[in-house]
Amino acid sequence: MEGRGGSRRESRARPSAAVLFRGPVEPVIFIANFALVLQGPVTTQYLWHRFSTDLGFNGTRTKESCNNHSVDPTMREVETLTSHWTMYMNLGGFLVGLFTSTLLGAWSDCVGRRPLLVLASLSLLLQVIVSIFVVQLDLHVGFFVLGRILCALLGDFSGLLAAGFASVADVSTSQSRTFRMAVMEACIGVAGMLASLLGGHWLRAQGYANPFWLALALLIVMTLYSAFCFGETVKEPTHTKLFTLRHHRSIFQLYVTPALGKSRKHLALYSLAVFTVITVHFGAQDIMTIYELSAPLCWDSKLIGYGSAAYNLQYLTSLLGLRLLQCCLADTWVAEIGLAFNILGMVVFAFATITPLMFTGYGFLFLSLVITPVIRAKLSKLVSKSEQGALFSAVSCVNNTAMLMASGIFNSLYPATLSFMKGFPFLLGAGLLFIPAILIGVLEKVHPHDEFQQFPDHSDLPSPEATGAK
Repeated sequence: MEGRGGSRRESRARPSAAVLFRGPVEPVIFIANFALVLQGPVTTQYLWHRFSTDLGFNGTRTKESCNNHSVDPTMREVETLTSHWTMYMNLGGFLVGLFTSTLLGAWSDCVGRRPLLVLASLSLLLQVIVSIFVVQLDLHVGFFVLGRILCALLGDFSGLLAAGFASVADVSTSQSRTFRMAVMEACIGVAGMLASLLGGHWLRAQGYANPFWLALALLIVMTLYSAFCFGETVKEPTHTKLFTLRHHRSIFQLYVTPALGKSRKHLALYSLAVFTVITVHFGAQDIMTIYELSAPLCWDSKLIGYGSAAYNLQYLTSLLGLRLLQCCLADTWVAEIGLAFNILGMVVFAFATITPLMFTGYGFLFLSLVITPVIRAKLSKLVSKSEQGALFSAVSCVNNTAMLMASGIFNSLYPATLSFMKGFPFLLGAGLLFIPAILIGVLEKVHPHDEFQQFPDHSDLPSPEATGAK
């Protein structure tokens, strides 16, 4: 690993910073996602409200008035503007995140996970402060885009995930890693479910501003926990520069440096699989609120909160399902079952015109999120301990690229297909999910055990990767 062994002159081991207690990383991920999900639907509905006001559209959220205006061109324009500005926010953040996510994860292999957690926590704090100013002062909605860009510069949620999953890989065994990854994702889901329920009711009662203030308070607590309570999982943190191309090269070397068997080929193909899954998940999630706000569903903020809670409940049901299915099935086939239910859910969404059918679609997603922890665990087993931060930095890059593609494709496709089939983007998502299903099955069939190769920890000795990174 860079900064160790052969680089003793450039980086020296430093003692870990004092902490109040050695807490796990899961509370950080839980609080961060709670704050983000609390803001997400509120931001979309705020955009809808602003554009409705600017265009003189009476966007009353009763079903009768919504259906009466279902063919109103002004309502169609509100939908299009909301979708496009959501895309602009995502594009601004993800384009910047493509650079920072590849830099920070590999950096954490040297300096430890705590500095990255603190930096990413501060980035989320900065974003919510900008959002508060926009809502409180009625600033131009373009400032939402500025907030996303500033957040991405300092790490964003992808930085938290890179540090979080890497810290889990640092302390887990190969046998327990898949479940530990699923626990992390369950923290994301439970937080999202609770935030969705709270956000819908709160928005109806007190308007747009207060959810952002709660998010601000939670993110302050999270930043303090990251700085003073998180137990560092890198055994010997070392000083190293942040802005250096060596961190980016360490990501590149993951995919090109020769290794045992065909593990690097597996690394690339599993990365493609997770790329496709995340593209569909985030693309569907991006348009879900607009899909539910408009005719024929015409949901209000309360129903949107219930729907978002049902969507996030899949994290918890997937964790329980994974635990049960692992008793009788290999991880690969658990992931295939999850993909099958995900495809069914997307098809139901595509044709949902009534509320019960939408919740049926949410029900089919109860196992859909067993896929990503399985793939993350398989990826983690393909690299050595000293490469975990670089790996999850690469996964964050894949994640950001997928979210960028999802935002561009789904937010552009949704308004373009309103005239002939409103649910077409969900059908597209269902079709795309056949790609990871085929890849995972083929990889298991051809080399079912390569991903479980164990790598010695060469943290105290110069490795070919470290030598090439100098």
